[in-house]
Amino acid sequence: MKYRILTVVGVLIFSFAFSSAAEINNSKESEIAPELSVEVKVKKTFEEKVADLYNDFSANNSTMPNISVFEKAISGYTKLDEAGKVSNPLLTVIDFNLSSKMKRMWILNMDTKEVVFNTYVAHGKNTGVEFAKNFSNKVNSHQSSLGFYVTGETYYGKNGLSLFIDGMEKGFNSKARERYVVIHGADYAEPEFINRYGRLGRSYGCPAVPNKIAKDLIHKIKGKSVVYIHKSDENYQEKSSFLNV
Repeated sequence: MKYRILTVVGVLIFSFAFSSAAEINNSKESEIAPELSVEVKVKKTFEEKVADLYNDFSANNSTMPNISVFEKAISGYTKLDEAGKVSNPLLTVIDFNLSSKMKRMWILNMDTKEVVFNTYVAHGKNTGVEFAKNFSNKVNSHQSSLGFYVTGETYYGKNGLSLFIDGMEKGFNSKARERYVVIHGADYAEPEFINRYGRLGRSYGCPAVPNKIAKDLIHKIKGKSVVYIHKSDENYQEKSSFLNV
């Protein structure tokens, strides 16, 4: 009898100890769980990050490139920045899907989320008339070249102050310096030319800008900033290493 009583008491003590330990563990888990849930962060996709950035720019500025063009520009900008090729935080976006009668060049400050310039820009004389259609990387083609560039140094030539831009994409714009495809000012890139002829004038392949703002624009983007010249060109869109993994 004494043995049975001791046995029952032992079982009760063990059960109490087990249930108490379980309650303590559950209590600890309930205390820790909220802390853990706070630490869990959902990673945003590239597209979501771009959308947030686009909204930041749009909140501060009245005009922006199309968001699909902006996304492509950010893709290349990010890769060039990660490769250590960017020193100047300005990103120039040129949308050659648009008519030359429109302000199709945007210069974006990636630090302040400010549109520094939104202006006219010319395409090459053999690229098209009002719209840019044909593109080349060949010397003397007098056509514009698509893709990503990094700005270089300035010089004074027949068009006054000019800015070298170095093409980053072999087969698309890698001969830009050899072709003297540079950013410079031009009278045919002024809005008055549009009023007279119904379109902007054309260059030998250079993204020429209005003379009135050329010097200020060039000085702002010189020194390793990114330039992206866009067109919904199937060949380029499929083969560009900056738009595809």
